[in-house]
Amino acid sequence: MPESSIIVGLLLLALALAVLVLWYSNTRISRKLPKVGDTAPAFTLPDQNGTTRTLADFRGQWLVLYFYPRDDTPGCTEQAGRYRDAMRDLEALGAAVCGISVDSSDSHADFSRKYKLPFTLLADREGTTAARYGSLRNFGILKFAKRNTFLIDPQGKIAKVYVRVNAGRNAQDVGIDLKALTA
Repeated sequence: MPESSIIVGLLLLALALAVLVLWYSNTRISRKLPKVGDTAPAFTLPDQNGTTRTLADFRGQWLVLYFYPRDDTPGCTEQAGRYRDAMRDLEALGAAVCGISVDSSDSHADFSRKYKLPFTLLADREGTTAARYGSLRNFGILKFAKRNTFLIDPQGKIAKVYVRVNAGRNAQDVGIDLKALTA
């Protein structure tokens, strides 16, 4: 009995250490959030149609770049639906919208079709772009994008950063700030 309890204790200690290491690595990634005034990190990613899109494709217009954890989950569906419903107002202010997660282009295509999303969804399968934006949760074999949003101005500079956003209010908050910035 004592020998098995030592083994269990060591396994629990190893698990606690692994959780601590993952937490620390995710905290360090979060510190790499671009700041207002920084040049937005470049990206080259496939969209829901398999077309390669880059940050440069959006030059000359405002870009709402929002990171979200997973297609077709409750919070992500609500956030995408709010952006869908706000698209006319955002476009009137000169903005395009792109959602990014680590899901595949095929998953994005299904999600976009199911909820009639009129904006680009980018597939960041390796999490490289999410990491550049300080928006990656990396648990080794599991990766998720953090729910962060970046408002990028027409010159490619970060104009506003939204961290740990509320899925139900994100589109509205961005719309208010975009209106103020373009007034």
